[in-house]
Amino acid sequence: MNRLFALRNNHTVSFAGQAPVILWALSLCCSVGAFAQRTAPTVNVNAPISIRATHLVGFENAKSNCNGTLSILDDALQFQQKGKPGAQVSTASIRDLFLGEESKQVGGLPMKLGKAAAPYGTGRVVSLFAHKKYDTLTLEYVDSHGGVHGAIFQLPKGQGEVLKDELLARGVSPNSGQYQPTRQNTAEVTREND
Repeated sequence: MNRLFALRNNHTVSFAGQAPVILWALSLCCSVGAFAQRTAPTVNVNAPISIRATHLVGFENAKSNCNGTLSILDDALQFQQKGKPGAQVSTASIRDLFLGEESKQVGGLPMKLGKAAAPYGTGRVVSLFAHKKYDTLTLEYVDSHGGVHGAIFQLPKGQGEVLKDELLARGVSPNSGQYQPTRQNTAEVTREND
């Protein structure tokens, strides 16, 4: 015999003897998967939520560009600075809300000097990594006298979507963003045509 390998086919493959072992392993895998599933915990819609934010502009009794806490308490959206009374708006008076994304360069003057001193234009590469992303939340609301106002908040990345979802869960319905003309009385219309 000058063959290197001898092929033998004396054993026939039968799953009949292995069927109980295969069924046991399959049932074990399915039962582990069933135990791993949980039901989602119930969420209290009226639970207060608080997020660190920067009030850019818009709320009465709140300075522009100041840091504080943006909270949803029962049926009101409140912005409060440390140690000062909070400015709030009823969630029922919010007509529209918009969510945006913003990028801000961080580092200040030392970063600018470092970029200028970097040789061969490598300061541009530093600029790519010296940005911090934020969410911006813009609200349009109606005050108690019927006047329409707006407010803009800067939130940490990802927190804007959380706040927007919470406001939507509490009944705020955003407009489609389409242009909606305001009503004019006839006296204003006749003056424009003159």
